[in-house]
Amino acid sequence: MGGVGRALAGRLLQAVGVALLVGILCFLLAEALPGDQAFRIAAARYGEDMVNGIAADAVRAELGLDRPAWARLGAWLFDIARLDLGVSLVSGESVFEELVHQLGATIGLSLAALALTALVGPPLGVVFAVRAGKPSDAVGTAAAAALRALPSFAVGIALMVVFASWLAIVPAAGYDQPQSWLLPTATLALGLAATSSIVSRHATLAALRSSQIAFARTKGLDEFDVVRRHAVRNAAAPVVAYLGVQLVYLVEGVVVVESLFAWPGIGHALVHAVISRDIPMLQGTALAMGLLFVLLNAGVDFACRAIDPRVRHA
Repeated sequence: MGGVGRALAGRLLQAVGVALLVGILCFLLAEALPGDQAFRIAAARYGEDMVNGIAADAVRAELGLDRPAWARLGAWLFDIARLDLGVSLVSGESVFEELVHQLGATIGLSLAALALTALVGPPLGVVFAVRAGKPSDAVGTAAAAALRALPSFAVGIALMVVFASWLAIVPAAGYDQPQSWLLPTATLALGLAATSSIVSRHATLAALRSSQIAFARTKGLDEFDVVRRHAVRNAAAPVVAYLGVQLVYLVEGVVVVESLFAWPGIGHALVHAVISRDIPMLQGTALAMGLLFVLLNAGVDFACRAIDPRVRHA
């Protein structure tokens, strides 16, 4: 089996492990939550004011919630082995069909955020490295560090107040207008762009101080060509690899940003599943997010293989 085959097999095994671990942990955590699960599901179905003990007992009998926890977990594992995610305990709809709709919104938002990150973060890092030691470098790296330290909900609220409330040039929430993409995309991208600019700066600075760059300068290349043809390519591999680690920020941020901007993705669905104690929906959304993380990391691995020949021949 070649290197690519081994990498694919490894990621496939990782995906199976993530599916089992995430599903079992979600079930155990949902079981550990305080309160009556049947009551919460009845409240989500009929409304808080319409729920009483009779409605909760009817839901409990209908969904088999009085069975032992191990029996319900075993049933879920049997279903997942048949690639069946079950049905939502609240809506009665197929979890898979709901995830297909929600995952499309989440993937679209994630790709837009990654594209904006790639356009802003690494180029700024290269500029900071070229201008290392100058005031613009100090101000830029300090601003990037401060932005990365801010939680995504604080960034989102600040953008919402400025652009949706004060300037009123974009909607504060929603999904039905093209402008609705701007604030959630920027909220997700700013933290990633800040991190990638710092990593790009360090990687480019290390490349610019290497012996091969010094040799390129002795050949008579001007500084622009040295950076464009040699430094950027050498810095690309560590930047892409580090971004793979930072993708967890993207997955975490999706939950917060979708809830903040009422974005109909799996992060928004996950929050509602936790509130209503809808365990199949909770397991399905968490599973989709875990597998999305594995998929993005696999993409980063293959990007590193394409950029760095040392990885291909390792």
